[in-house]
Amino acid sequence: MGSHTTAARASRLGCRVSRWCLLDAIMSLEAESPLHSSSSSDDFVGFLNTELELAASDSANKDAEVNNDHTNVIEEPGNKRPKLDSEDSVEIEGPRIFSTVEESTGSSLKPKYEDICPPHPGFFKGLCMRCGKLEEDDGSALAFGYIHKDLKLGTREIDRLRGADLKSLLREKKLVLILDLDHTLLNSTVVTDVSDAEQYLLREAESLRNDPERSLLKLDGLHILTKLRPFVHNFLKEASTMFDMYIYTMAERSYALEIVKHLDPMGVYFNCKVISQADSTQRYLKGLDVVLKEESHVVILDDTKIVWNKHCENLILMEKYHFFASSCRIFGLGIKSLSELRQDERESDGTLANILGVLKRVHQTFFDPDLGTDLLSRDVRQVLKTLRQEILHGCVLVFSRIFSTTSLPEEEAIWKMAEQLGAICLKEVDASVTHIVSLDPGTQKSWWALKNNKFLVNPRWIEAANFMWRRQPEENFPVCIPSDKP
Repeated sequence: MGSHTTAARASRLGCRVSRWCLLDAIMSLEAESPLHSSSSSDDFVGFLNTELELAASDSANKDAEVNNDHTNVIEEPGNKRPKLDSEDSVEIEGPRIFSTVEESTGSSLKPKYEDICPPHPGFFKGLCMRCGKLEEDDGSALAFGYIHKDLKLGTREIDRLRGADLKSLLREKKLVLILDLDHTLLNSTVVTDVSDAEQYLLREAESLRNDPERSLLKLDGLHILTKLRPFVHNFLKEASTMFDMYIYTMAERSYALEIVKHLDPMGVYFNCKVISQADSTQRYLKGLDVVLKEESHVVILDDTKIVWNKHCENLILMEKYHFFASSCRIFGLGIKSLSELRQDERESDGTLANILGVLKRVHQTFFDPDLGTDLLSRDVRQVLKTLRQEILHGCVLVFSRIFSTTSLPEEEAIWKMAEQLGAICLKEVDASVTHIVSLDPGTQKSWWALKNNKFLVNPRWIEAANFMWRRQPEENFPVCIPSDKP
């Protein structure tokens, strides 16, 4: 009898320790955070209190805000390595990331699994959120530092949160959209890298400093000049009606948060759903393991495929936005930048306007009532695959002198891309062929195309279709005589 009483007292003490720790953390969050948002505070406290309800009968209701931990870096193309250092710290208000089980599912707070530890649902400031025990450093809990630097969650709790949140999203007819920053929504350059032909931009940035609608930003604390991609504000506004949106960048947090202040000044799109380099579990790679959303309902927009090597089926690959001369130089393009030409993408039919149309089709197809009522079993990856295969459906391609004689054509990236777009690729010509893809108009197959009234296009035609998600006019992609030939 005495041993049972002692065990019960110890269990109650553990719960009290956990509650005291969390309430102390909540109050410290409120004191530390420079901006106050009642909705985001209530949501985060609701999440913490839900976990406490699993361990104790009474609950504490206090406001909390997420205080983001900041480091300093700008995203670089290619390997996305750090380039800038800054001592400036940027704060944004807390997120609407979590909701209580009651809000998400409409059910009671009764857990789906036994109310015991282990396994621990998660840890806050090193203590289990249910039993109050100290965290064991066994790597079983995953850090969610972009939500709060002291928050870790266990695998089972992550799955539970994802499942509960999915039901809530589907009731609102929303999917999840992960957005990259650099070369997707904007282009940035270090101020010292601004070329002589771009000096006018520095003067323009100064003159527009107080204009809330400006697209050219001079971030003095980070010594960066940033150009927002045309249509980005309208894009975010319309996309937010269909998707719950995250930012995921390989830049450092201080840079990402400063950019988000301009993309989302009212905090209606992202709040703390800003994932940066330090939050990834693998260096120089991005992963959905740190996103509290079901992978089958996530769409990704990014200009770099390799960083999403585990989630390529979720990816819509974006054409890189090269506004500054330094961006063209780093990628070895050997052309004048948009800024040097004093040109830009068009608002009405540029990259973001086009991709918004694609996202609308994805959303409409996913929620098509003719497909039935079971939204939980649907997979946005299958929707993307189906829509992608419609782009070049009916096209039969033969490549001419595109690949080396020692390579396997079917293993080449452009061949695979064409097949993913719905085209049929052959090695030799026959009556079914509709297109010859070449860089040289003098090849035998190129001559065959002209003689038989077939399309003769350069490989960029396939790449453009891949970026624009629709078949492009063949006449815009002629095969020209190479410049090194007489």
